[in-house]
Amino acid sequence: MLHTRQQSNKNPPPSLFMEPVLLFDEDGFLADFGQWNEALAQRIAQREGVAQLDEPHWRLIRHVRERFLALGGLPSLRRVCRATGLSRDEVHELFGGCLPVWRIAGLPNPGEEAKTYM
Repeated sequence: MLHTRQQSNKNPPPSLFMEPVLLFDEDGFLADFGQWNEALAQRIAQREGVAQLDEPHWRLIRHVRERFLALGGLPSLRRVCRATGLSRDEVHELFGGCLPVWRIAGLPNPGEEAKTYM
C-alpha cells in the first residue's frame, strides 16, 4: 500500500519571494541595511535577473557597501570602476545597470533624483 504525505496549509513551503512585507520598500530596496547578508543578496540578485553572483559581482557589491558606509551616500560609478578594476561596460554586463547593484548590495532607497541617473 502506498502512503502519501499530506501537506498542511498551515506551513506552506518557503518561496524565493516570500520575504516579510517590511523587508523591502515599495521600490524593492531593502528597508533595513542591517538585515543584509550574502544569502539575501543572492535572492535579491535572482529577483533582479542576475542568476549567479561570482567573484566580480561580490567584489563590486562589497566595495559599494563599504563606500556607502564610509560616505553615507552613492559612490560615483567612475570611482567604483577604478577601485574594482571593472569597466562601466563590465558592470552593466554583470548587473544590467547600477540600480540592481544598489538593491543587491542591500542599500536603502537612494531617492527619485538619484534613481534617474543610476
